[in-house]
Amino acid sequence: MKFTYFGHSCFQLHTQGKILLFDPFISPNPLASAVSLQGIQADYILISHGHSDHIADAVALQRQTGATAVANWEICSWLERQGVERTHPMNTGGKWKFDFGTVAMTSALHSSSFPDGSYAGNPSGFIIANDEGTFYYSGDTALSSEMALLGKRFDINVAALPIGDNFTMDYQDAAYASEMLQCNTVIGTHYDTFGYIEIDKEAARQYFVSQKKTLLLPAIGETIEI
Repeated sequence: MKFTYFGHSCFQLHTQGKILLFDPFISPNPLASAVSLQGIQADYILISHGHSDHIADAVALQRQTGATAVANWEICSWLERQGVERTHPMNTGGKWKFDFGTVAMTSALHSSSFPDGSYAGNPSGFIIANDEGTFYYSGDTALSSEMALLGKRFDINVAALPIGDNFTMDYQDAAYASEMLQCNTVIGTHYDTFGYIEIDKEAARQYFVSQKKTLLLPAIGETIEI
């Protein structure tokens, strides 16, 4: 698998010949000003919840790419009202086998509403599993005891977890989450975009080292092998 970071919680996962785009928030993010929205490709767009910093570019990018949007029922219904024609609704605890592998939708401890304040269903995360490995994206979440169950249920190789604090767990909780997930490699998300979630990145890396774990913080626009 390859992981390309676009800032905040937006990234591509390249796997099994397909491109999965997660939580598209690029054009409103000043830290991602060098990323061209017109250059973004996707076969699928996976959306964890309805907050604007995770869904802002979803409609534009679906129209641009023709990708299938994968999200909960409420988000898919909202996208369809915006003119999106290709959606695959899911809900917490369910899974589906796509042409790139199996997607399981997990719960997240957070809130979720659309930009107009209306109900956007329950926030979620995703586990992607195929012959290349198993990848977990938690979405925006607090530390959750369910992560221990996920660690027993799935053989997770890499986990993308929020580390910015204030709205989500911090990097210390993310390290503890990785212990429960039985996964020693974490990609940090949801940090530095706003003043509320600015962090000391070197302190975060060193904390993970002290816990005998690895925290990856790719630069915006960077692609890494995972």
